[in-house]
Amino acid sequence: IIAAVLSFPANIAAAEKSERPNIVFVLVDDLRWDALGCTGHSLAKTPHIDRLAKEGALFKNFFVTHPLCSPARASFLTGQHSRTHGVTNNSQEHSQLSHKLVTFPRLLRDAGYHTAFVGKWHMGVDPSPRPGFDHWIGLPGQGLFNNPKININGTNTVLEGYVTDILNERAVEFVKQKRDKPFMLYLSHKAVHGPFTPAKRHEHLFADATLEPWPALKDTLEGKPAITREIPGEATRKKINPQATVQNGVNREPPMSLVRAQLQCMVSIDEGVGMIYDALKQSIQLDNTVFVFTSDNGFFWREHGLGDKRWAYEEAIRVPLVIRYPKWIKPGRTPDELTLNIDVAPTFLELGNAPVPASMQGKSMAPLLQGKKTEWRSAAFFEYFQEKQYPRMPTWNAVRTDRWKYIHYPDLADSDELYDLKNDPHELRNLKTDPKAQKELNDLKQQLAQLKP
Repeated sequence: IIAAVLSFPANIAAAEKSERPNIVFVLVDDLRWDALGCTGHSLAKTPHIDRLAKEGALFKNFFVTHPLCSPARASFLTGQHSRTHGVTNNSQEHSQLSHKLVTFPRLLRDAGYHTAFVGKWHMGVDPSPRPGFDHWIGLPGQGLFNNPKININGTNTVLEGYVTDILNERAVEFVKQKRDKPFMLYLSHKAVHGPFTPAKRHEHLFADATLEPWPALKDTLEGKPAITREIPGEATRKKINPQATVQNGVNREPPMSLVRAQLQCMVSIDEGVGMIYDALKQSIQLDNTVFVFTSDNGFFWREHGLGDKRWAYEEAIRVPLVIRYPKWIKPGRTPDELTLNIDVAPTFLELGNAPVPASMQGKSMAPLLQGKKTEWRSAAFFEYFQEKQYPRMPTWNAVRTDRWKYIHYPDLADSDELYDLKNDPHELRNLKTDPKAQKELNDLKQQLAQLKP
């Protein structure tokens, strides 16, 4: 009896450890919130992602705190704002820093998880394995869509084929492995990033499709001096490269070719989600797996005359988040709380029964997944640091609530913006000088100062 009593806590601990869920984290590059079937796009062919949303949760207000690839990825991994973890742009100099970050894969591995990375790391160009992964398949820098160079557990090679298909196949191989511990798979796609090259089998999809123009395409840019201001040397740059305005300023090019290309790229990503789903189901692991799908930032389809990302408008900072985990999530849930990419790391650590470092600035979404009432944030902080190669895109800080957004440009006088997202969801009317909005403006300025890390 004494022996049984003494062993009881250990048995409970062993049972809890064995019941920890697997984690599949699928990250897409440059996918905006509304480019999926489940988020309302009329053309998108994403049945497998839509199934995850139907069987799990589709977050209605999920955002990245820094709408740029490398900073956003580091924030997903560390649970920290970019000014805290130090990855503040897409520079190659972050290769070395990314080897030192304290990430959720490292902490889950320390807690007994079998971990794998497959895809585009995109913090610097170094494709070599990062700490925290038992298995590594990494693309150098941006990677290539066809016949990509790739690093497999420290060895550089070239694989023939279309990159999304290659990454999907390698991810499925990892899922199918037999193991006596839970696993964490981080699948990071190159698509739907430029040059927006779809698989050959998808390159004719949506060929005859058309879309009705949407309001933000017709923004007059009145009240947006940060976009319309004169930039020293811009006239010379335009003569050298007329296409530079696509990413560095106002451009009224019809967006259909861009929309079509990104949606074509999404089809092979969605096929991979279906492959992983089927592999989990066949191995009787599906319902004990937290299946997550999201993006590193949004992307402009010429709203406000803009291309790329990097600005504080909704098209850049708002991204999809779909999570399936039936042990916690009732099918079809649509949480509307203001959630951030810095919340992902602490959530995964709580799911994996691993310690959450005090240095993490995000909050675990566990109570939201379970539908529990909890005290949650009412405002969030966002930021971007100007890069030399993008002179039109200035440094900014922003604060967003469920209704209001304030954008502050610290290096530009009289350029701040204030939007009532309830009455102006497309951010067309800057209310900064509206007498009726001065209370909200002052409140948001105070919140910005308080939230800034």
